[in-house]
Amino acid sequence: MNGVRSISDNDGTAARPTPDDAPHDAYGPAAPDTDPLADPILDGVELRHLRGFLAVADERSFTHAADRLRTGQPALTRAVRALETALGVRLLDRTTRHVALTDAGRRLYADLAPLLPRLTTALRSPTGPALLRLGFTSLLPAACRTLIADFEAATGAGIQLVRRDAPLAGLETGESDVAVLRGEVPPDAGLRTTLLLREPRVAAVPRAAAPGSLARRRVLDWAELAELPLVVNTVTGTTHPDLWPAGRRPQLACAAGNFDEWLESVAAGHGVGVAPEPVAERHPHPGIRYVRLKNAPPVPVHLALPARDAHPLAARFLTLCRGAHP
Repeated sequence: MNGVRSISDNDGTAARPTPDDAPHDAYGPAAPDTDPLADPILDGVELRHLRGFLAVADERSFTHAADRLRTGQPALTRAVRALETALGVRLLDRTTRHVALTDAGRRLYADLAPLLPRLTTALRSPTGPALLRLGFTSLLPAACRTLIADFEAATGAGIQLVRRDAPLAGLETGESDVAVLRGEVPPDAGLRTTLLLREPRVAAVPRAAAPGSLARRRVLDWAELAELPLVVNTVTGTTHPDLWPAGRRPQLACAAGNFDEWLESVAAGHGVGVAPEPVAERHPHPGIRYVRLKNAPPVPVHLALPARDAHPLAARFLTLCRGAHP
């Protein structure tokens, strides 16, 4: 019977293997009555350990594997060592010049490589493709296009763009999961943030009714604007009189409640506006001329998500942003 010892029941029913004949896997005998979810070996193994091991096994290089996973080489080394410690076996032989799989490493790789894609599929299947809502106000920075593409490629999730004329771009109402915010973020807003970039400012000058010859100027100094009436978007704008020194601040000529009102107020000649440079590129207006500013403070652009109870994928988006803009 191919070496399998068996026991026959008195009624002649089929034989069953004895406990000594229980199946073995590559890492020792399996315990048929043990709950696999309660196996202590799982307590020391994390998914990042397995992903790190597979990447190093594929690349045969910690450096290339770290680049592939968008992580640091020290963190990847710690992950692989933690896996080896949990399993009690060396998986990789590494020297300063090469990385090679041990026999145990080859067996684990053969078993693990097809399982991880199946796990990814299983985690995505309960609700279909995941969706992360990215809030913004007037316009998205060009850098977000690459960031969105990297996020979708890394997670398989989609991005839904949500424009809201609100200071926190829908984060405060739950309409967005993560948001691009221009200007300084209030410290009491309850948000986690990371700086995405800084944008130069430009002056928006009315063509028909600009004071003096402003519409014909090529460059304006930030200090010059203190003498001019200022049009301000009080909801999502990034410029307000307090940015100038006390005693040398422009007079507030007109307050707008959203970007479109601000644009039309400047075009109507109510005053001069100030905006991030991308506005000039993406929002030309026949009644406005954009003029370069010198000595103007740049506009900080942050990526933000709620500090508590954030969407599970929001932190991943923030991590990708930090990796792309350290």
